[in-house]
Amino acid sequence: MAAPTTRLDLTVSDIKQFLYCARIPFHRYVSRVSVAPTSGMRIGKEAHARTDRLERRRTLAEFDLLEGEREFHVSLRSDRLGLTGTLDMLIRAPREVIPVEFKDSANPPGLNHKYQLVAYGLLVEERFSRVVRRGFIHLIPLKEVIEYPLTPNMRRHVLRTLAATRAVLAADRLPPSPANRGRCIDCEYRRFCNDIW
Repeated sequence: MAAPTTRLDLTVSDIKQFLYCARIPFHRYVSRVSVAPTSGMRIGKEAHARTDRLERRRTLAEFDLLEGEREFHVSLRSDRLGLTGTLDMLIRAPREVIPVEFKDSANPPGLNHKYQLVAYGLLVEERFSRVVRRGFIHLIPLKEVIEYPLTPNMRRHVLRTLAATRAVLAADRLPPSPANRGRCIDCEYRRFCNDIW
């Protein structure tokens, strides 16, 4: 009789990283290399902490809501999906629950950030038994929020990404480098790739 296989639990960050570069979760789970936080990561963490403090005092007008409650650093888990994560902020409005992610960037969110938000939406739905129709990405430096609908296609893409990530990790083979080598410049895992100069 074959030994039972266990499914690897992933984090929402793994989805974001896989969509940016499949090598990042590979190095984390297969190579098991540890990396020190970059200066950009430390600066981003500080910006998140400042935003947390400020957000607690603001109204919900920037989200076009008249009322609702905010929760910060919401731990989420789905055994069904094998997925965990800590959402930056959750808005609990009378008719909806809305995930919000903070980004310390003035650049438009990439696809990896959008799908990170969708993954949090799936976790929020499961935890609160309410359909999540939209989410927001808050660009900290611009003090701007961008609304994204959570469409059926986006939800399916997250599920496919979970499966693809697990397949890459199970293959135990370094995935191809990203087509956009500019992503490698400031990557904390760059020195472990051996084909990126």
